[in-house]
Amino acid sequence: MNAGPARPVGVLVMAHGTPATAEGIEPFYTSIRRGRPPTPELLGELVGRYEAIGGTSPLTARTRAQVDGVAAALEALAPGGFLVRYGAKYTTPTIEDGMAELTAAGVVGVVGIVLTPHRSSLGSGEYLRRAARAAADADPGVAFAAVPSWHRADGFAQILADRTAAALSSVPPGSRARIAVFFTAHSLPLRVVAEGDPYPDQVAESARDVADLLGLDEAPDLTWGVAWQSAGRTADPWIGPDLLAEIGRVAAEGATAVVVCPVGFVSDHLEVLYDLDIEALHVARAAGVAFARTPSLNDDPAYLDVLAEVVRHASAAAGLESRPADPGAPS
Repeated sequence: MNAGPARPVGVLVMAHGTPATAEGIEPFYTSIRRGRPPTPELLGELVGRYEAIGGTSPLTARTRAQVDGVAAALEALAPGGFLVRYGAKYTTPTIEDGMAELTAAGVVGVVGIVLTPHRSSLGSGEYLRRAARAAADADPGVAFAAVPSWHRADGFAQILADRTAAALSSVPPGSRARIAVFFTAHSLPLRVVAEGDPYPDQVAESARDVADLLGLDEAPDLTWGVAWQSAGRTADPWIGPDLLAEIGRVAAEGATAVVVCPVGFVSDHLEVLYDLDIEALHVARAAGVAFARTPSLNDDPAYLDVLAEVVRHASAAAGLESRPADPGAPS
């Protein structure tokens, strides 16, 4: 008997998911609403938003490219050392599907990472809790190491700063007199923040990191701050200030251009392609100010290298490393 192949460290990359077809929008929306079907008005509004960006979101393709890119980056760092799988919160393959594949492959343990930089109980927290339960259900002997957040990973702020600088440079010369920069993320219900959720503070840290790298505090005729977008349609109040309201405010105060860096999002999807490229752009034009946003990270190799290093460090911190299979296993 020869030793079997090495047992790699499993990596479960998790993301939101999106409907693959127009017919899938209603069940997807129902799932997001925790089993409560949307009213015809709410459904019609969401369908209209998808239609405005082409019928469906590119999020699935973007996420797949990101997962493949993380796998390639990890393979370059440690050949054969990691096995990467994808799990979605609201679509298939689910978080549980991805975990089942990893445990069935005989990994020595699993690192769980969510494709959102900041930690929140309603965001990354839900993904990671599901992944931990799935690991325990599939194989109680498999260790699970969660990456709660990675917004301050080495190199990440610089990538955002480079994109913000490019967006600032794209503002037409005639609109550069007074520029307002906003760093945005998906809003959360205020009740979550009141319970001590770290999300708003981490988003503010990302904004500050980028602002410091670019020297925005010293830039003449430029202001910057955090604004929130894409709040849910619920009766609960959500975190503010809202980006659309902020665009109106700064325009009334004399701003000539608005630049948005959506620090909470890592790919093109509805919250970027509609909420920013259509809705926020419309508000800016109506207010008489120029508008620009940073390009999404998508499958930028520099960004995926950052994620791979985050995974590698999390694996090492948890004491997980690829090791030979049982020598008694058949070859």
